[in-house]
Amino acid sequence: MNNKPATNPSGAATVRVASGSHGEVRGINLSRRSSQFEGRFGRMFRTLPPGRFDEEMLITLGKEMTAEKEPGGPTPEDADPPDDEENIGTKLHPGISAGYTYLGQFIDHDLTFDPASSLERDNDPDGLVDYRTPRFDLDCVYGRGPDDQPYLYRDGGMRMLLGKQLTGNDDDPNARGLPRNPPVGKEPSRALIGDPRNDENVIISQLQSAMLRFHNRVVDVFKPETFAEAQRIVRWHYQWVVLHDFLPTIIGAEAWHEILPHVKKGTNVVDDPPRLKFYKVKGKDPYMPIEFSVAAYRFGHSMIRPVYRLNAKNDRLPIFSANKKKESLAGFRAFPSKLAIDWRLFFDMGNNPPRAGKKRVQPAYKIDTSLVNPLGDLPKAIGGDHPSLAERNLIRGLRMQLPSGQTVSRAMGIQPIDDEKLRVGKANEDGVKTNKKLTDVDPAFAGNAPLWYYILAEAQQQFVKNDTPIHLGPVGGRIVGEVFVGLMMADSYSFLRQNPLFHPSEKLVKKGANFRMADLLKQAKKASYP
Repeated sequence: MNNKPATNPSGAATVRVASGSHGEVRGINLSRRSSQFEGRFGRMFRTLPPGRFDEEMLITLGKEMTAEKEPGGPTPEDADPPDDEENIGTKLHPGISAGYTYLGQFIDHDLTFDPASSLERDNDPDGLVDYRTPRFDLDCVYGRGPDDQPYLYRDGGMRMLLGKQLTGNDDDPNARGLPRNPPVGKEPSRALIGDPRNDENVIISQLQSAMLRFHNRVVDVFKPETFAEAQRIVRWHYQWVVLHDFLPTIIGAEAWHEILPHVKKGTNVVDDPPRLKFYKVKGKDPYMPIEFSVAAYRFGHSMIRPVYRLNAKNDRLPIFSANKKKESLAGFRAFPSKLAIDWRLFFDMGNNPPRAGKKRVQPAYKIDTSLVNPLGDLPKAIGGDHPSLAERNLIRGLRMQLPSGQTVSRAMGIQPIDDEKLRVGKANEDGVKTNKKLTDVDPAFAGNAPLWYYILAEAQQQFVKNDTPIHLGPVGGRIVGEVFVGLMMADSYSFLRQNPLFHPSEKLVKKGANFRMADLLKQAKKASYP
């Protein structure tokens, strides 16, 4: 198949979509044509033409971006070094721990709450039109609240309902899974949570459980009179983690300070408001830019490891397994109770962890243009009829008529990366020698890189040697940072709007200390049960 895109008189590609297909988001074309369009989805760069791509070239690129199994390795887990090996010659990230991969996934599900469309599984862009106005409000935890969904709550709606006890983590004897319905016939046990996507894998499932427990811990510590008061305290501390831990980790301190000058100056957001150059919110409701949701915020896919160790008592497990009899981290089921996560293996909890061995903090994989081999063959429950994650992302960008990375870079006043420097493969010393040029994949990519690929390749430009920390570059970092801050500034209930002087409570963290995801998890562990 070689369906080259037609061009209109201006030279911009026109994507032809068959009637009845799921190729186009209602209102997206309108948002590009009209500066007055204010739907829940829109474009940051409304006047830019779409990139000049077709499916064939994108499928080829997707295959190139999916790593092969290690030579001689019969299983995906062979692509990851043993716990006791140095992080040399690998894709392991020296500066970002594995927990941030799944915190990023959790945040994504919070911003794009849509229980009806099951977008990640069905690959149905029409579902995008039904997303709520995005806010950092933990809809994925609270659902529609205790009055409308009382089965998610206990104690008259004040506390969150938890699941069965989990074992394997001696540091957390009260570890709990998610509340679940019992299996019916061949149907697996389904989690009773505000967003079903937070049961996609064992790690995100237990992160969701940790957030439920953190809510209960807030009730223990603050003894709020109403559920709304407890919810506000939880939300503000979560929002703080998003802005003051996750965001600088992913986009880097320089970009973080450029967008939030008050952080570096030690002032407040009223005296030194955020500098948002490209994400402009008009009216009462913010919109979700497709440049963010379809491209920039999919950077985390390259950070996924093929295997993870959940606790020191059990072996490492692959994210997926073709052998149904072999245990894996696949979700949408009641997994074995022995798989309680020891979060000290995913975040630096301040316990002086060893550099190697079973108790090390597992690093994320680097942000680059390579996805681990198992992501090229997703389980049908997640991938549907499109099992390659890289191909899905690239084709989705085509369907949404995203501009090329170079076009967006120029629109942001940033010099585009030379074609010679745009490579496909891992950010390690071996990759520097062997990674193929993007234009060798298809000459039509010259000056015309897909936006998702370009943002990954832009981060990869920081590589010097194997221990070089890598975060998002100037295009990807600015898009992610501005959307995060812009959404929070547009939310009249966020701490940035309601209480710009807010700092996490001394009941939860030492006075003056930053409140990180590690601190939130420590507090969640202390929640009373039942």
